[in-house]
Amino acid sequence: MSKLTTAAKRMLLGRPFRSDSLGHTLLPKRIALPVFASDAMSSVAYAPEEIFLVLSTAGVSAYLYAPWVGLAVAFVMAVVVASYRQNVHAYPSGGGDYEVATTNLGPTAGLTVGSALLVDYVLTVAVSISSAASNIGSAIPFVATHKVLFAVVAIALLTAINLRGVRESGKAFAIPTYAFIFGMGIMLAWGLFRIVVLGEDLQAESAGFQLKAEDEHLYGLAFAFLIARAFSSGCAALTGVEAISNGVPAFRKPKSRNAATTLLMLGSIAIVLLMGIIILAQKIGIVYAHDTDHLIGAPDDYQQKTLIAQLAETVFQGFPIGFFFITTVTALILVLAANTAFNGFPVLGSILAQDRYLPRQLHTRGDRLAFSNGILFLSGAAIAFVVVFGAEVTKLIQLYIVGVFVSFVLSQTGMLRHWTRLLRTETDPAQRSRMHRSRVINAVGLSATGVVLIIVLITKFFAGAWIAILTMVSIFVVMKMIRRHYDSVARELDEHEWDGVLPSRSHSIVLVSRLHLPTRRALAYARATRPDTLEAITVNVDEADTRALVREWENSDISVPLKVIESPYREITKPVLDYVKRVRRDAPRDVVTVFIPEYVVGHWWETVLHNQSALRLKGRLLFEPGVMVTSVPWQLSSSTTRARQVGEINAPGAVRRGYEDRV
Repeated sequence: MSKLTTAAKRMLLGRPFRSDSLGHTLLPKRIALPVFASDAMSSVAYAPEEIFLVLSTAGVSAYLYAPWVGLAVAFVMAVVVASYRQNVHAYPSGGGDYEVATTNLGPTAGLTVGSALLVDYVLTVAVSISSAASNIGSAIPFVATHKVLFAVVAIALLTAINLRGVRESGKAFAIPTYAFIFGMGIMLAWGLFRIVVLGEDLQAESAGFQLKAEDEHLYGLAFAFLIARAFSSGCAALTGVEAISNGVPAFRKPKSRNAATTLLMLGSIAIVLLMGIIILAQKIGIVYAHDTDHLIGAPDDYQQKTLIAQLAETVFQGFPIGFFFITTVTALILVLAANTAFNGFPVLGSILAQDRYLPRQLHTRGDRLAFSNGILFLSGAAIAFVVVFGAEVTKLIQLYIVGVFVSFVLSQTGMLRHWTRLLRTETDPAQRSRMHRSRVINAVGLSATGVVLIIVLITKFFAGAWIAILTMVSIFVVMKMIRRHYDSVARELDEHEWDGVLPSRSHSIVLVSRLHLPTRRALAYARATRPDTLEAITVNVDEADTRALVREWENSDISVPLKVIESPYREITKPVLDYVKRVRRDAPRDVVTVFIPEYVVGHWWETVLHNQSALRLKGRLLFEPGVMVTSVPWQLSSSTTRARQVGEINAPGAVRRGYEDRV
């Protein structure tokens, strides 16, 4: 890497960390909460909005059911939080739902959970960033007309922050997350205090509007289906809860207890904010629709604000600083919500790679001790979803939460089997009582999440959830194929014992284009290996040049014979391959070593001008059995000059390989 590239990398990512400093990157609870809770916190900004949007289909009167829908969502969240507190105590290694399902239900169930969570993490980033683009776009018209561009830039910025390491990203996100919690708490408390205690009649700007209901006279099953749709949309608030069980290794000791405490804090705050927003929105009479055309009584130039913006505007009427503070921190938390996925996805990818279901590169930590490859993979996949769906939340939300509830159900099923297995052998009454209590909690969690999964599949399948399911199945199949490949390679390398039989003879071939210093070095090195047969070959692609080379060779002091291979079609690679194959065919027990002189250059543009034939030859010769390929380097002056300028090693991951990174 050039000095400019290195300086840019260090400016973006910071100095590399030694492997033995991993303990210093672990998170205390005050940092872990914003790192892992930003997704769950941000969901209160759009989950209530989604509930109101779905209910608006049946008219304003359907808003009466919003608190009951919210209460059902809050109940499921409380159950899931209680269930996952059992998970982090039982499986603190960071495998989360994947480890629970694999250990208790088998590899297929574990891989199903893994594929579901990978998709859900990608969609978490896409939905959160797209929602942020929509919220900011309602205040800044440029963002509204360039949502995809904004989303891509925001994802790139989050990627850069997370590549700096989990502790650094936690510090960067702590202030906005706590500011959002504080601001929302103040807004809800002050709004409800003014209404309940002071008796003020607060009315939102949309309170006097009516709705053009698409299905105003819904009864029976149709109305129940609408309520179920509102419930399933509101359950988006549960996404992010599972991230803590995957991120337990990132906590300081005692890891399990700190993770369980953080999970309890996350659930409590999210439930309070969720219910507070729904109740306050209903009390001030907010009317919210998919399109302003559905609002009766709205001015022609009316611009519908988000649910949170209408709440802030009403509660802080006459105090614009409060309104701008709430809208700003809401936009920030929606951008930062993707951070939960940036912490969960790389850890899960690392575990799957360790189990040989994903490429091994995902298991490697970067210079800042973050799983850099997993972060980059997540970023690329999220950008792809944003671009394909135009950063439209209404389209992306239909794909959302399917994966997380698949993992919830399989995880709770696995935990039931876990406690049942332990109870067979446990004799201590106190421990048995604790296990029975934990099993009941997980049983309730399984029932609640199973019902939600069924509702989500019924209400969202044809609206777009089938795309998420298809993606999960595709990832499942790909991971199976990757594991099959790694297993096949392992069997191929391990099942045959090395017989120790050496080749009968060694046949060395030096490739020659001109008689110059690199050729002489290759000949000297080949001779030093003491082969049984040593010869030099050149390919005749230009008659005059070949004759001149032969004359120069004959007049030199070189004793190695030079063979000329004819090439009527002026090819180089195929004639050399044919000659090497013929040598192997004549003496199958001989090992053939091909020595290729190569230039070592100092500038990137020089690589275009040199070594192209050598690269093509090496690429083809590597597939020939019984053939060894040896590169003999010759350092050009540009490379030696560069080496003298800075005695540094700046290759990616150089610090992990034991080299010091100096600037």
